[in-house]
Amino acid sequence: MDRIATCFWFDGQAEEAAKFYVSVFRDGRITDVMYYNDAVPSKAGRVLSVSFEIEGRQFIGLNGGPQFTFTPAISLFVKCETQAEVDELWTRLLEGGTPQQCGWLTDRFGISWQIVPTVLGKMLRDADRAKSTRVMEAMMGMVKLDIAGLENAYAGK
Repeated sequence: MDRIATCFWFDGQAEEAAKFYVSVFRDGRITDVMYYNDAVPSKAGRVLSVSFEIEGRQFIGLNGGPQFTFTPAISLFVKCETQAEVDELWTRLLEGGTPQQCGWLTDRFGISWQIVPTVLGKMLRDADRAKSTRVMEAMMGMVKLDIAGLENAYAGK
C-alpha cells in the first residue's frame, strides 16, 4: 500500500462519498470503515472514516465535522484517453455538482476534479507556439473538454 494517502474531511458524508466514488470508477473499492467509539459519546457508533481505493490510489474520507470545506486549490486530475471516457467521468462526477471552465467540475461533495484528455498535454507542449496557443485558446472556451475541438484548434481549422 501507498505510504501517503489523500484524506478528505467531510461533515458526515464520508461513507456516502466513498460509495459514490468507487461506483464512478471501474477500479474502485472500499477497504475499511472505522467508527467513533465511546471516547466521543455524541458520535459513538457513527462512521469516523472510510478508506477506499480508486485506480490503485488510496483515499480516506474522514467525518470531521463542519469546520473545514473544500476549495478548488486542490483537485483530482483524471487523465482520459478517449472522449467517451471524458464524457462518462464528467457526467457521473457532475451528478449534483457544478461544471467549471477548462474541464474542471466540483462534485456534489465539494471536491474539485479535472477531467482531462491526455492528448491535451501533448498539444500544449508542442514546439510550434501557434499550435499550442490555438489549443490553449480553445480549451479556455470550453467547459467539458472536447478532444475534436482541441484537435481542430491544433490543426488550425
